[in-house]
Amino acid sequence: MWHKTQISELFGIKYPILSGPMGGGLSTPELLAAVSNAGGLGSFGAYTLDPDQILAAAQIIKTKTDKPYNINLWVSDVDASLIDYSATQIEEVKQLFKPYFDELSIPLPELDVNIPSRFLQQAEAIFEIRPAVFSFIFGIPPKEILDECRRMGIKTVGAATTIDEALALEEAKVDAIVAAGFEAGGHRPSFLRPAQDSLTGTFTLIQQLKASIKTPIIAAGGIADAKGIAAALTLGADAVQLGTAFLATNESNATPIHRAKLFSEESNYTVLSKSLTGRMGRLIRNRISDEIKQETAVLPFPLQSRLIGQLKTAALAQGKTDLINFWSGQNTVNLKHTRAAALMQALITETTNLYP
Repeated sequence: MWHKTQISELFGIKYPILSGPMGGGLSTPELLAAVSNAGGLGSFGAYTLDPDQILAAAQIIKTKTDKPYNINLWVSDVDASLIDYSATQIEEVKQLFKPYFDELSIPLPELDVNIPSRFLQQAEAIFEIRPAVFSFIFGIPPKEILDECRRMGIKTVGAATTIDEALALEEAKVDAIVAAGFEAGGHRPSFLRPAQDSLTGTFTLIQQLKASIKTPIIAAGGIADAKGIAAALTLGADAVQLGTAFLATNESNATPIHRAKLFSEESNYTVLSKSLTGRMGRLIRNRISDEIKQETAVLPFPLQSRLIGQLKTAALAQGKTDLINFWSGQNTVNLKHTRAAALMQALITETTNLYP
């Protein structure tokens, strides 16, 4: 009975399989519902949305599933360095990216450093929605928010890239902890030390956390099929979270070009880069990730996103895919499903076959 774990009991789900809460517009109610309706825990990444947009998304979700689901936010959604960031610094970084804008014949955008955090207002929307699970990355919410979640019966999940982060989350009394290995696609959710100093592999991290904490562990990073699920559970995880495998399905909001690249040989070559958003994340290697090195200055998050967002829009319109970053985890070799429901059924059936 591989699916009878602390996590499946805690979240009220049949199978301890979670979809990654892909933010930046990549999540959809349809993808969430497909996972939850199949007995897993569907997730919705909402860090870029204002509270009204989160409430509207929840209304759509309610029409598609009555099963437990997760909404994810970023505790730190604005870099602290943005407060004192000067116009001169912005101009210097913009000039580094100017050749790409020139190539697309578009002007460099005007950028405003006045970007307030929305996390506390977004959390109020979580209280109104009352999802079964509230997950978060890039830090730990204030005690008052976690206490309110407990009072409302909302289970809380934080993400750790190191033992120290897991210990901090356990001290805050979260209900579960995602062991976010460096193989995972998307942002590295490190919050105690820089991301480049927090690069532990998933299977090592599971074992480190299992030896150090009592909180249930959700393994994430490099897991895309039943063998990965079996391996993670064998090493001590109570559940798994798959991102790239669900990103590749038609229910995600990834562009057709993005999904095609996940199924191509290009996805065998991923890198960790700050070039897309200002925070380190794993994506398919391209010109910008090669030319904007780790030591190259980029704008703080989310100002870098606002710079690159306009470049991405123009590049897509002009078919310049070598100028577009596409998120991806390291393990895409066995991706084959384009429908989320079919992927879930395969994961369940094949994992069951591994546990006769």
